[in-house]
Amino acid sequence: MWRMLINIYKEINQQTNIKRLTMKEILNIALIAHDSRKKELLEWVRNNAKLLSKHNLYATGTTGKLISELEFGTDQQPEYPFKGKVTRLLSGPLGGDQQIGAMVAQGQIDMLIFFCDNLAVQGHQNDVSALSRLASLYNIAFATNRTTAELLLTSTLLGDESYTRIIPDCIQQYANRKL
Repeated sequence: MWRMLINIYKEINQQTNIKRLTMKEILNIALIAHDSRKKELLEWVRNNAKLLSKHNLYATGTTGKLISELEFGTDQQPEYPFKGKVTRLLSGPLGGDQQIGAMVAQGQIDMLIFFCDNLAVQGHQNDVSALSRLASLYNIAFATNRTTAELLLTSTLLGDESYTRIIPDCIQQYANRKL
């Protein structure tokens, strides 16, 4: 079914000048969690460690530190599969959300997993809103909850080179607008 829909979509858009990005086998995945949801994100990372370890991980400061310190194995033989494998950026309120937003805009992030606290207004709410807007605008895989994150990470489209992520032409139109 998905293949049929992809082929139909490709045929419809062949004559347009839409920018397309081929789905890579190894993705750049950004992980962010507000303080009240860090525990939930860490549980999700633990449950999906095998899948996540195949990709390049980026995270805001504290979230990245906690993921890097996740302990697996036994007390006698602890393992830290993410130690040194997470690129840590600044803490979200100190510019980390904006750093990830810039990476999204530059095509350096393929998937964003952002467990945000929707019950509290953040001191850096404008940054949070801007990041969500950029994820939507640049058409990246974007989850704000565990169920969607599970579905994205286990999608059969991951690593499928016949699938292309379409960058909306409105971006180029805006960049090239006449003032």
